[in-house]
Amino acid sequence: MLRGLDISDMLIIERLELAFQPGLNVLTGETGAGKSILLDSLGFVLGWRGRADLVRQGAAQGEVTAWFDLPENHPAHAVLQDAGLPDGDELILRRINTADGRKTAWVNDRRCSGDVLRQLSETLVELHGQHDDRGLLNPRGHRAILDEFAGLDAARAKVRKAWSDMARARKAAEAAAKAQDEIRAEEEFLRYAVAELDKLDPQEGEEATLDTQRRRMQSAEKIRADVVNAYEAMGQSGAESLLADATRWLDGAADRADGSLEEPMAALNRAMIELDSAMEGVVGAIEAMSFDERELEETEERLFAIRGLARKHDVMPDTLAGFADTLRAKLGALDAGEAEAARLAEAVREAQAAYDEAAAALTAGREKAARKLDKAVSAELAPLKMERAVFATQISPETPGPDGKDAVSFTVATNPGAPAGPLNKIASGGELSRFLLALKVCLTKDQTGLTLIFDEIDRGVGGATADAVGRRLASIAARGQVLVVTHSPQVAALGAHHWRVEKSVAKGMTTTNVVPLAPDERVDEVARMVAGDTITDAARDAARALLSA
Repeated sequence: MLRGLDISDMLIIERLELAFQPGLNVLTGETGAGKSILLDSLGFVLGWRGRADLVRQGAAQGEVTAWFDLPENHPAHAVLQDAGLPDGDELILRRINTADGRKTAWVNDRRCSGDVLRQLSETLVELHGQHDDRGLLNPRGHRAILDEFAGLDAARAKVRKAWSDMARARKAAEAAAKAQDEIRAEEEFLRYAVAELDKLDPQEGEEATLDTQRRRMQSAEKIRADVVNAYEAMGQSGAESLLADATRWLDGAADRADGSLEEPMAALNRAMIELDSAMEGVVGAIEAMSFDERELEETEERLFAIRGLARKHDVMPDTLAGFADTLRAKLGALDAGEAEAARLAEAVREAQAAYDEAAAALTAGREKAARKLDKAVSAELAPLKMERAVFATQISPETPGPDGKDAVSFTVATNPGAPAGPLNKIASGGELSRFLLALKVCLTKDQTGLTLIFDEIDRGVGGATADAVGRRLASIAARGQVLVVTHSPQVAALGAHHWRVEKSVAKGMTTTNVVPLAPDERVDEVARMVAGDTITDAARDAARALLSA
């Protein structure tokens, strides 16, 4: 609920502070006094798009502050939380417009964007008037209005979920079909490559093992002859024979050497032992270097085959086995594609059926609600002197979407037999105001805590019709808060709180002021609205009669 509005240096307002109350708040004043400026200023702080030249002439900047009471379950709390803004039981909006056109906004003393202001405004205030394109005159919002009237939140949520499920199912089917097409385009290559890889059957790490074996065999081929020669030099025809001869000769001379040959003989024995050990090692090496020439050829052939296939597929030899697995998986997906495609197609059909069923239920709910709304609006039109007019909620097929398959529009026919058409195309100014009011009365029957603004919605009506308009505004205000800019004395007299907007000129400067009216001042203001510039006693008597009615 709007509790206050503080305006500084906006258009012809120098400084103005207003405190609003629950119930019906009326603003009156002569034409051109500045009533629309109040709405422009409120729209500015709420982030609405409007006129650009708002700053008062000669001022550096204009500023508007509005504060609202927020009950615990108010939808504005969700907007504040999503935007990361301070939340509480009071909401303070402040916005500044500099003379060069820059705009800055704060919510609860925290900077925010104009988009956040607009999101908040949708939960805080509704503006209704003959030129309002944000509310009931905008056909794009009629479907949501009907759904809210009918309480179809759950049915609409079910349709949205079904739409989302259907979109996911279609996306999965399309992605699978695209993948299948891509694989099918290379099917011939895949089958040939897999057959070639299966035939070779490369193993992980095999290339390195084969390369080591090849190098060892090539190396052995080069050095084996030298090792054999070395073995022969150490054998019976070489060092072993010579050491044996030396040992025999020293042994024969030892008895006559007075012990001087014992140490040399011991060393020679040790040498014989080491020679035997060396010969055993060389024998082992010779055996290890022995290989079949065909083994070298086979090793080289397989090594070159692995490396050649790796180059062909532009992969590392060590990853060839994994590459083969990848190609096999693609072929497997292709072979299993028909079954998967059938499964995904069935999922799409099931999702479509679920959406169709949910959308049909939503359509049925809308059609039922439309008949109920039409009947309720018709009942409200009679007291507004429009008993011959026909209000109809038209539901027509629309391209399916997340909100169902229906287009909704509110239409009117002002006379029996006349063609029906959109509200803002068929009805005249006064008729349009009454249609909007009747519709709003019906739409707010079960709502409380609303802040509604009606901008001269009583234009073009008077007498008993104006009284009926005022009583319906008061009825809506009883469940929340209504601000109405009016030229009708009947409407003004029904207000619970009354302000007069007045314009004055001082030192060549025009300013607007808003004055709260005491009971006796209300009599004079309503009398002015009845009689014009010259207030007569008869006009005051008429005003007192209206105020006491």
